[in-house]
Amino acid sequence: MQSTRTFKDKLFLVIKGLAMGAANKVPGVSGGVVAFVAGFYEEFIYSLQKVNKTAFKLLFNGRFKSFFNYINGRFLTLLLFGMLVSYFSVSKILDYFLEHYQLFVWSLFFGMIIGSIYYINKDFKDWNYKTILSLIIGIALGVGISFLDPAKENDNLWFVFFCGIISVSGMTLPGFSGSFILILLGNYVLLLVDSVNALYDTFSEIFSGNFEFVHDANRIRMLKVLGVFTLGSVTGLVTFSHILNYILKHYKSITTATIIGFIIGSLGVVWPWKEIVYKQNASGDFILDSTGQKIIENYTRFIPELNNETYIAILFVLIGILIVLALEWYGQKTRKINA
Repeated sequence: MQSTRTFKDKLFLVIKGLAMGAANKVPGVSGGVVAFVAGFYEEFIYSLQKVNKTAFKLLFNGRFKSFFNYINGRFLTLLLFGMLVSYFSVSKILDYFLEHYQLFVWSLFFGMIIGSIYYINKDFKDWNYKTILSLIIGIALGVGISFLDPAKENDNLWFVFFCGIISVSGMTLPGFSGSFILILLGNYVLLLVDSVNALYDTFSEIFSGNFEFVHDANRIRMLKVLGVFTLGSVTGLVTFSHILNYILKHYKSITTATIIGFIIGSLGVVWPWKEIVYKQNASGDFILDSTGQKIIENYTRFIPELNNETYIAILFVLIGILIVLALEWYGQKTRKINA
C-alpha cells in the first residue's frame, strides 16, 4: 500500500488528515465520516489495529523500519500529520467562521452529512431484517445522544481517561461525534480548550526560558489532565480499531447499516437552524472558559423562516452535498489505483 502512492496521493492524504482534524473538533461532526466517504476508512482501521504486540516487539527490538512498514507507517504518519496541522490551523480558521458565520458553516456540514448518507447507502444492497434493525438502532442512538442533557465538568483523572477513550470514537465511528460526546460528558472546555491552552502556554514559556510554570499548581493539573486524556485517546483509538476491524470482517453489512443509522441520527446535532444555549451560574451570568469565551451547554433547534439568509444557507447545504460527491469521485479513483 505504501510504495505505490504517488506524491499527489501523499498530498491528498495530508489534506484528508486536515479535513478529519477539523471535523473532529466541531461538535456534531465526525472525522470518521471523512474517512468513510473519502475511501480510506478500512485502510485507516486496518493500520490502527496493526498497533499490537507484534508491532511493539519490533519497536523494542530496534527494528524501526520493520515496525514502520508493519503498521503502514507512511499512511498513518501523513494522515496524523494533517490532523495535527489542522488542530492548530484549519480548526482555528473554522472557529472564526463558526463565530461569525455560524448558520452557513452548520449548513455546509449538514449538506456534507446528507451527501455522506447518499454515498454510503447507494452501494449498500444487503437490506434484510437484521440490517434494517441495525439501521433503526443506529438512528435511535444518534438521535438520542443529540437530545441528552450535558453533565457537569469533572477533572477526575479516571473520568478524563474514559473521556479520551470515548471522544476518539468520532475518528473511528462515522456519525459519532467525539467532541459532541465531550460536551455531553461536561468536559469539552476542560479537554479541548483549557488543557490545550495550558500546553500552548507551557511551550511558549519553555522556549522563552521561563520555567515558573512548574510552581503553578493549576498549570500542572491541566497538563496532567491533558496527558491522561491523550493516553485515553490512544488507548481508545487502538482498542476501537481492533474491535471495528473484527466486526467489519465478520459483520460488515450490519456494521455498515448501523453506521448509516448513526449518520442519519447525527443530522439532529448539525441542524443549521439552532440557538446556542450557554452555561450560566445561579445569578444568571454566563460562565467563561480560560480564553474568556462563553461555554456551550446545548442547542435549541427551530424551523427557519423563508428569507434571503435561509436561501443562502440552503445553497451552502447544496455545496456541502457537492463536496461529498467530489470526495466520492476521488475515493473511487483512489480505490481503483490501489486495486
